[in-house]
Amino acid sequence: MSPPVQPKVNNGSKLVYLDNAATSQKPSAVIDAVNDYYKSYNSNVHRGIHFLSAKATDEYEMARRKVASFVNAPESSEIVFTRNATEAINLVAYSWGLSNLKAGDEIVVTIAEHHSSIVPWQILSEKTGAVLKFVSLTEDEVPDIRMLQDLLSKKTKLVAVHHVSNVLASVLPIKDIAQWAHDVGARILVDACQSVPHMVVDVQDLGVDFLVASSHKMCGPTGVGFLYGKSELLTAMPPFLGGGEMISDVFLDHSTYAEPPSRFEAGTPAIGEAIGLGTAIDYLSQKIGMQKIHDYEVELANYLYENLHAIPGVRIYGPAPSETVHRAALCSFNVEGLHPTDIATFLDQQHGVAIRSGHHCAQPLHRYLGINASARASLYFYNTKEDVDDFIRALEDPIAFFTSFK
Repeated sequence: MSPPVQPKVNNGSKLVYLDNAATSQKPSAVIDAVNDYYKSYNSNVHRGIHFLSAKATDEYEMARRKVASFVNAPESSEIVFTRNATEAINLVAYSWGLSNLKAGDEIVVTIAEHHSSIVPWQILSEKTGAVLKFVSLTEDEVPDIRMLQDLLSKKTKLVAVHHVSNVLASVLPIKDIAQWAHDVGARILVDACQSVPHMVVDVQDLGVDFLVASSHKMCGPTGVGFLYGKSELLTAMPPFLGGGEMISDVFLDHSTYAEPPSRFEAGTPAIGEAIGLGTAIDYLSQKIGMQKIHDYEVELANYLYENLHAIPGVRIYGPAPSETVHRAALCSFNVEGLHPTDIATFLDQQHGVAIRSGHHCAQPLHRYLGINASARASLYFYNTKEDVDDFIRALEDPIAFFTSFK
């Protein structure tokens, strides 16, 4: 599988791009779709009766239907376009959370969550008096599912968990967790940013109440993401933002609100970006196929782990792969005696290999692991075993360089 776009680094050498958990590269078809909107039918949506507005509206709503089909939502009205997954989580926190949580209610999350699924719940807890309950890790460095199950009670009102960890590469059994949450009368929100681009995700089969994802991690443009919410939940939720588009009627002393999803899409949306996301979905689902992507990445993930694990002094975080444990195609790691930022800088400047260093928006998890930061190599369907080989060879260089001073 060849990359959609093959950029070059500053010195003109080949770029080995292994930072896909942060953002993906974009196919030419996506870039062309966004460009075509601005060149051919740039207009606002839902507001004009002229040709350009009608065309833009049709394409924008078609993108919504594509997202709904991609995650198997029963109705396209259950898909709300947002700026990103972070805004989608905040939408649920402010709109559903403030309306449904009170002092003493509990929100269950894991310590492996991205900051975007920790901070909004902290703010919500401060406003409502709700209590955050955190699930820690097992000895295998995966979220402790038995602990999660034990934390659930009639006090639990929301379970907010990732599908795939952006640090540990672990995959949670969302269908089981959703059932456990519903058994105690709680709702479940799933951060699917690291799963929707890489595997088949079916919201009906998983049984989730809310699910969020970002376009830019799945070959789409930046600046747009989406929230899936069950129709009965969205219908009962008040607006998140006020303004144009989200209203039914406005009077001087009050306003009435549109039905979802318009109720949650105040103002002019990211029209071109949503259309680009729809094209990205076509590319992933029709040109390649999500099951094909997943199967290929499982093989690639094992190859990455095995080759990285074989380097002396390397510590990989998360579970070891096995016949029953499938890791996502990423590895967060440290090298004994080396700072991850030094590693990432050396790989970039000397070898044109792009990886991530830092806390990956998961500081609580890093503190739990006893570290401040880690390096991370993350793959996508357009990466190859040759890319992994280039990365491993490049990594051996700074290890030899820095250890020579000891």
